[in-house]
Amino acid sequence: MRRMIIWVAAILGLLVLLTFVGGYYLTELALRPRFERNAERCYENFVENYPTLQSWGDSLRQAQNLTLEHLTAEDGTPLTAYRIMADQPTRRTAVVVHGYTDHPFGMLQIAWIYHRMGYNILLPTLRYHGESGGDSIGMGWNDRLDVKAWIDQLPTLFGAEQQVVVHGISMGAATTMMLAGEADLTPAVRCFVEDCGYMGVWEQFQKELKEDYHLPPFPILHTANLICRWRFGWDFLEASSLEAVRRCERPMLFIHGSEDRYVPTWMVYPLYYEKGGAKEDKEKWIAPESRHAVSFADHPEKYIQRVKAFVGRYISE
Repeated sequence: MRRMIIWVAAILGLLVLLTFVGGYYLTELALRPRFERNAERCYENFVENYPTLQSWGDSLRQAQNLTLEHLTAEDGTPLTAYRIMADQPTRRTAVVVHGYTDHPFGMLQIAWIYHRMGYNILLPTLRYHGESGGDSIGMGWNDRLDVKAWIDQLPTLFGAEQQVVVHGISMGAATTMMLAGEADLTPAVRCFVEDCGYMGVWEQFQKELKEDYHLPPFPILHTANLICRWRFGWDFLEASSLEAVRRCERPMLFIHGSEDRYVPTWMVYPLYYEKGGAKEDKEKWIAPESRHAVSFADHPEKYIQRVKAFVGRYISE
């Protein structure tokens, strides 16, 4: 009997250890991955993906109109963003937010849209990306406050009385939605565009555990959640885009590819239907046959048309 108890205790101890190791590995893999952070290489990727926009991007750089700005977050983390001035003075500004393991230069195609529309543009670099500091990826949750801090700096960067649209893709879209739920967000922000953002960090990690590792959420995801709170000060459940958009009263355009498997297309529907505010202040566009984060690449004219029409309803000339 005693030997059996020892064996059971040993097996349970081993399971607990494996669960902890699995949870720790998940947080390390998801929140502290290795990826390309070199700005020059990221610009080369932009040119490779959008060769027709190279002359525009090169002209910005030659005119020194793609300038690196600096900001210190409340917790002391150094943050950076790229600033693009409109060709003519304007009070219209687009804040364009990149995705997971990406760089602001990976969003230059979206910046191009707004630059054509006559907007100033700010491209924040999220924590643990590019030239910004930070010891881990925040999956949009910590980033929402950093983007909010950048928005508060817009009068200094571009002048007073700005009218602002926030436009994000993938994790940048989740950041955008989480930001939209902040009660004290400046009224200068008139509307949002989220493109293929996830419903919440818990739901996204649960989906990846199931599809990539064929594992149920319990107990590894629960353990990883506790480890994330211990290591980084936040947890997966609170980082919910769905809860944030429920609190959002301002207009939002939802974009998602119909063939998105990375952030499944089904996630956009509860986000759209649960969005707070007036029904006429939200729109949804499902880009036909598009996979993750390529709706613009697949349908550039339609993408520009939808964004320009929606944003133009809320931001005046």
